[in-house]
Amino acid sequence: MEAKRIAVIGGHGKVALLLAPLLVDAGDEVTAIYRNPAHTADVEATGARGVVADVETLGVEEIAALLAGHDAVVWSAGAGGGNPTRTMAVDRDAAIRSMDAAAEASIGRYVMVSYFGAGPDHGTPRGSGFYPYAEAKAAADAYLRGTALDWTILGPSRLTLDRPTGSISTTDTTSGQVTRGDVAAVIAAVLQDDSTIRRTIRFNNGPTPIVEALHGLPG
Repeated sequence: MEAKRIAVIGGHGKVALLLAPLLVDAGDEVTAIYRNPAHTADVEATGARGVVADVETLGVEEIAALLAGHDAVVWSAGAGGGNPTRTMAVDRDAAIRSMDAAAEASIGRYVMVSYFGAGPDHGTPRGSGFYPYAEAKAAADAYLRGTALDWTILGPSRLTLDRPTGSISTTDTTSGQVTRGDVAAVIAAVLQDDSTIRRTIRFNNGPTPIVEALHGLPG
């Protein structure tokens, strides 16, 4: 596969820190975008090039300038919950601006890390602390599906820090769990598999090797 230049927004997240070495080892150039300059050593230890920028406060043109020259964008950022206003500002509004920025920077490929139950029918009660996040992700995912980008939306189930298994299930109808390392491996795999473009892929850990599971998705 030809090497790519990949921008990872949310580059200090647990999944992103596992993703970057996979991409670098495959010969890709990785730009990790993150908010806190204190995280630079952690990020650059992965082999990625670190860029400190707060996408919550940047406009479309400013984000487009960060993304210019890349072949693909991975959104792996999040507000981390706890503050509904900030959740909407990051997980919905900044995510949507990043999509517009990718288009402005002429980047076609965009991978969104969402979650298993995301969607307008997420079923989270309005009074739940998770409700703002569920609403934000539903809106961001819906916006992405309406763009002309070559998008893939990933819906991992409950994340664990267990040892990666290398195998998933993409056919389950209920959320289980999946290791963060396997989520990172799925991101890396979809970036190399054009058959995953314009697909929403929900997955748990399961019996099928990742590449095989992605390649065998139903039409």
